[in-house]
Amino acid sequence: MSFLVKNYNRSKLAFKRGKGSYLYSKDGKKYLDFVQGIAVNSLGHSNEKLIKAINTQAKKLWHVSNAFTIPEGEILAKKIIKKTFADNILFQNSGAEATEAAIKVARKYFYSIGKKNKNRIICIKNSFHGRTLAAINASGSKKMMEGFGPRIDGFDHFEFGNHSQLIKLIKKNTAAIMIETIMGEGGIKVIPDWCLKELRKLCNKKKILLILDEVQCGVGRTGKFFAFENSKIKPDIVPIAKGIGGGFPIGAVLMTKKIAKHMKPGSHGSTFGGNPLAMSVANAVVDEMFKKNFLKNVVKLSKYFHNELNQIKNEYPQIVKEIRGKGFLIGLQLFENQTKFINKLRENKLLTIKAADNIIRILPPLNVKKSELNKALSIIRLVCANYK
Repeated sequence: MSFLVKNYNRSKLAFKRGKGSYLYSKDGKKYLDFVQGIAVNSLGHSNEKLIKAINTQAKKLWHVSNAFTIPEGEILAKKIIKKTFADNILFQNSGAEATEAAIKVARKYFYSIGKKNKNRIICIKNSFHGRTLAAINASGSKKMMEGFGPRIDGFDHFEFGNHSQLIKLIKKNTAAIMIETIMGEGGIKVIPDWCLKELRKLCNKKKILLILDEVQCGVGRTGKFFAFENSKIKPDIVPIAKGIGGGFPIGAVLMTKKIAKHMKPGSHGSTFGGNPLAMSVANAVVDEMFKKNFLKNVVKLSKYFHNELNQIKNEYPQIVKEIRGKGFLIGLQLFENQTKFINKLRENKLLTIKAADNIIRILPPLNVKKSELNKALSIIRLVCANYK
């Protein structure tokens, strides 16, 4: 009997250890894990460099209040700022915290420059920005909101791809547009580069902020540190989490100095945000990602994997409808509900997870081996060949 709240539809499958791309169940079975905590374990399970980082720091200092300087956080912030658009970083503990903070930061900016009524945020309907109260209101999902009313005002929504609807929603009290660069839970829907460029132009024209939620799609998952990088734009605010900790809880909000300078002492806080333990692990993660060929290899292998998945789609056009995504944020869309297919993959020792639109999410670690990708492809082909 479990004493846990049943807010998750948990499988009975449980694991005792993991290494790299693999998980090992309590009954001794070996699974190829292409869920990786839903794009969290960016360097796979039990990465030696992350183990070393956390063990070294754990012997020195776990936690200290943000009333004091935390050198590990200063080091991490400098590394990330050097490689990205951002001028300043606010550390949190999760993606939901990061998106909530991003909303606060955007509203605080306009309040501070004398535009107190500019506080509404425009988001895509049925997007995903976390499960805290403001985040589910931002997501605009009726299902996520059920039972958690009344609605929190301050959010407006448009349908994915409906640009005219978006433009009509922009009013004098609009503060920002907040979207996922690649929608994760919503079905691995990629916002095209040309669209991101037009969004930037639109925000500039209307004098509002652009918030790009890269909690799931950021931190190397697409072969760039950020998914928006190929568009060559510069957002105002970017919340991140998941992969930056490699499995350790951490979130962050990246922003330009124009925005950051209005966040004064006492405007926001987090007891555990930016703690030495989390910062040390994240430092080890970014050290790996910023190595010369790391992200190039993500691009190379993910391109190969996408090509092979499209070949499977061509071989089984009655089963596979579309291959979506970028890099190692991949959606295999079926013509019918994906649950049965996911279960068949699991029976063959490949772990994947669902998303909207009959999507099977495939999320390998970023340092996955080509042989492991080929093993996954073989399992997917086998399931397709025997699927009824």
